[in-house]
Amino acid sequence: MKKYDKTLLYNEGGGLIMEKRVMKVLLIEDDLNECQIYKEIIKSRDDIELVSVTNSSIKAIEDYKRYMPDSIILDLELNDGEGSGLDFIEKIKNEIDGRYPKIVVATNVHSDAIYDFCHKNNIDFVFYKKQKNYSQEHILNTLLLINEYANNKSIVSIEKDDKTLEDKIKDRINKELDLIGVGIHLSGRKYLRDAIYFVINNSKDSNVSIVQCLVSKYKKSSSTISRAMQNAIIHAWRITPIEDLTTYYTARVNYETGIPTPTELIYYYADKIKKDI
Repeated sequence: MKKYDKTLLYNEGGGLIMEKRVMKVLLIEDDLNECQIYKEIIKSRDDIELVSVTNSSIKAIEDYKRYMPDSIILDLELNDGEGSGLDFIEKIKNEIDGRYPKIVVATNVHSDAIYDFCHKNNIDFVFYKKQKNYSQEHILNTLLLINEYANNKSIVSIEKDDKTLEDKIKDRINKELDLIGVGIHLSGRKYLRDAIYFVINNSKDSNVSIVQCLVSKYKKSSSTISRAMQNAIIHAWRITPIEDLTTYYTARVNYETGIPTPTELIYYYADKIKKDI
């Protein structure tokens, strides 16, 4: 199947609303098995194009300049290649011309120093290969979400410069949930987002509860909504590096369960965001 750079999207009236790009990915990896898995996954999809695969940080810079990929998957240890992922991170700074690609690191190295280095150098996400639930498909899906969010954000900023207070609060909530790994692909994400917004805008003695509000809006049972929120939190606490969790979620967590309840998480972020409004 041929992959086109752009797909035109139209609204119901036939007007052009945006151009959806196929995400171009540069893979910098020396593990042949990893490379093959990525190739097989991408071959089966029409929303991603693998423009180049290399195990050399030097060639990776050349490939970046040649293909201008939207996203880069980077292995830090190129033991069977040339240079290292750290070399690439340092060198690419000099090649950026206005548009910084989305970069995720996939590595066996679990180090605070490496983690800090990555985030200080505009790395969007760090995946540890030995982490439970690690998968190449999850990395690709994360890159798609990051790119989609960035593209939508740029469109919104052009069409609507003056955001309302409601928009700003919701943007802040989304950012906080992103930071702890509650991804937009999780069904419980929208319930948590709306619940936090509800608490921010309603006093604790309101006659309407959080769950009642969500049940009324989404026409789902309270048990379905509560379970989805809890599952989203469980998922985030399983896949997100502990360094991120302890940095961005500073509330006390029950030592027996190791994760917050939906109510605890909702009120933590509502209180946190209220202080900045």
